[in-house]
Amino acid sequence: MNPFQLNINRRSLLRGSVAMGGLGYFGLLDALAQTGDYKALVCVFLFGGNDSNNTVVPMGTGYNAYAAVRGPATGLAQAALLPIMDRGVQYGLHPALTRVQALYNQGKASLALNVGPLVRPVTKQEVRSGAPVPVNLYSHSDQQQAWQQAPWQGGSRTGWGGRTADAMQASAQGSLLPISVSTAGGALFTVGQVTAPAIVNGGLGLGLSGSDGSVTANARDNAFQQVINFQSGLTLVQAANRTTNNGIQVGKVLNSVLTGDDGITTVFPGSGLGNQLNQVARIIRARQTLGVSRQIFFVSQGGYDNHEGLLAAQQGLLTTLNGALSAFYDATIELGMENNVTTFTESDFNRTFGPNGTAGTDHAWGAHHIMMGGAVAGGRMYGTFPNLGLQGPDDVGNRGLWLPTMSVDQYGATMASWFGVSSAGMDSVFPNLVNFPTRNMGFMK
Repeated sequence: MNPFQLNINRRSLLRGSVAMGGLGYFGLLDALAQTGDYKALVCVFLFGGNDSNNTVVPMGTGYNAYAAVRGPATGLAQAALLPIMDRGVQYGLHPALTRVQALYNQGKASLALNVGPLVRPVTKQEVRSGAPVPVNLYSHSDQQQAWQQAPWQGGSRTGWGGRTADAMQASAQGSLLPISVSTAGGALFTVGQVTAPAIVNGGLGLGLSGSDGSVTANARDNAFQQVINFQSGLTLVQAANRTTNNGIQVGKVLNSVLTGDDGITTVFPGSGLGNQLNQVARIIRARQTLGVSRQIFFVSQGGYDNHEGLLAAQQGLLTTLNGALSAFYDATIELGMENNVTTFTESDFNRTFGPNGTAGTDHAWGAHHIMMGGAVAGGRMYGTFPNLGLQGPDDVGNRGLWLPTMSVDQYGATMASWFGVSSAGMDSVFPNLVNFPTRNMGFMK
């Protein structure tokens, strides 16, 4: 092989350019973040549609209604549930969520009830009469998009995390990293109108394939550097070269953060989600080196499309989730960032309250979600728990498809307000928020 031949192909170079292009001109300077005002949002997306009817279960007489429909094939035994209280009423968390229960009881976690994509508040009758609702309500791909996007009726391919980064762009001046970071590929959630995310895949950080520090690799890297530094006089080529060059330099900084001595003693589980949240913790630890004061992260866990064998599958999934969230929360305490980092869940949709014929459940709508962090007004639930009657007032179908009583816009806007988005800027981040009488659900301090 020619020692000056670059060990990259067209696809990997384009992919790297996209990932690093969002780094742009964030100033390759030795800047420090205003860490006293540091805040981070961490979205944990549960791909496939988590059955939140088994995540939060009513106790007492409410449990009888639950058990009558769910039965032993898809329902949890009351004795196995982890008890929590909400304003004098007892509920039970899934038995795998032991740390979530502990944080809830310590006032460090809360639950958002019956959340889902909405264009505006609607009644059951309005839905059945054709009122505007997000398109393809029970489609995985469409509802993954709706949750990440906060339904944007204009068709713009941006996410509410990315638009939040747009609104906070002034805080990124002089930073070495974009506000948005995804450890789960090119997530729509992190894409803004004027900002782009850094994409950190599989613990590899950012950089060019084959840049391993060897003599041969260094020769290739130097040759490539000469190529992108060449003054061609072509405006578009020069702009692309500057972006690539800046990305390479920042990639080196981020790689040193991800592969060096991270200084975090908290032990993370070796699951995919645990590894992603470990990356997030290490990037947060390097906030001063990177010069960031605001960060938005997207991590994910798959496997929640449980049309069969729900109980065993969800036990494993939520055990993994609980372990990863527990380690991450401990890491924020170790870093002194407990009050500065808010972690929350999203998922495609809830699942039908009524089971199917294969000990599983099918695609539904409104779902319950977890918020965690020292800035969360924890120890209680927010929103309205649905009436569990099949074909009842909250069921828009006949198998328990709960009509949401909290929109994704309201859920996200409550966290975005804490993050620092102004009231004036909120409508550009959440375009449907103007349709809802309550803009802030009150679960952030």
